[in-house]
Amino acid sequence: MLQVCLNGARGIREHHHLPVQPPDLAAAAAHSVAAGAEDIHVHPKTHDGADSLDATTVAAAVNAVRAAAPGIAVGIPTTAWTTPDTPSRLDAIASWTVLPDHASVDWHEPDAERIAQALLKRGIGIEAGLHSGTDASEHFAQWHHREHALRILAEIDDPTTTGATVTAETLLARIRPTGTPILLHGRAAGAWPVLRLAEQQGLHTRIGLEDTLLLPDGAIADDNAQLVTAALHIRTARG
Repeated sequence: MLQVCLNGARGIREHHHLPVQPPDLAAAAAHSVAAGAEDIHVHPKTHDGADSLDATTVAAAVNAVRAAAPGIAVGIPTTAWTTPDTPSRLDAIASWTVLPDHASVDWHEPDAERIAQALLKRGIGIEAGLHSGTDASEHFAQWHHREHALRILAEIDDPTTTGATVTAETLLARIRPTGTPILLHGRAAGAWPVLRLAEQQGLHTRIGLEDTLLLPDGAIADDNAQLVTAALHIRTARG
C-alpha cells in the first residue's frame, strides 16, 4: 500500500502547491489517487494554515478529500502540536462530527494510550507512530490493546541519505517481530532511501509533500502526484 501525505505541519510558504484549504486538499487528493496513491494522510488546517483538531476544520478537510477520492481511506494526525493539552485533544476527538478512517498517535508523546483509546471508542483506526531515536517502540509494546492498531507507522527522523537507511533498519529490528502491518517512511533527503528499503522488505510505503519536497533526482516536485508517480516508478523498477 502506498499512502500519500498531502501537506503535514508545513507552512503555506514552504511549497507553491502545498494544499491547505479544502478545495486544494480535494484537488491534491484526486490527482494523487489518479497517480496511484491508495491511502491518504492529511493535516486539517485553519484558514491561517495552522494544524487543528477542531471539529469544523476536521470535517471540512475529510469531507473534501472523500468527495474527491471516493473509496480511499483518509487519515489525520493527533500529535501534540495540533492541540498540546491532552484533555483538549480528547475533547476534540469526542466532538468530531465527521470521522476519519484512521488517525496517527505518536507513542513517544505523553498520554498516547489515552488518545488511542479515545479513537478506538469512536471506531477510528490507529496508526501507531513509532519514531526513530525515541522509546516509542517500547511504550507501544507495553500497550495492552496494541493488537487493535491498524498499522505501525515507523517514522525515520534522520533526514540524511546516508544515515536514514541504517536508522530504519535499527528501528525495524526494535519493532519486530510483530503481527501488525508496518508502514515505513522517512523525511527530507532520507525519504527516498527509506522508501526503497520499505519496498525491498515488502512493507507499506508513504510519500508526499509532508515528507519531502524533492524528487529522487533532487529536483523540487511539482506536487504530491508527481511524488506518488516517482514512488511507483521505484516499485515498478524493482519488478
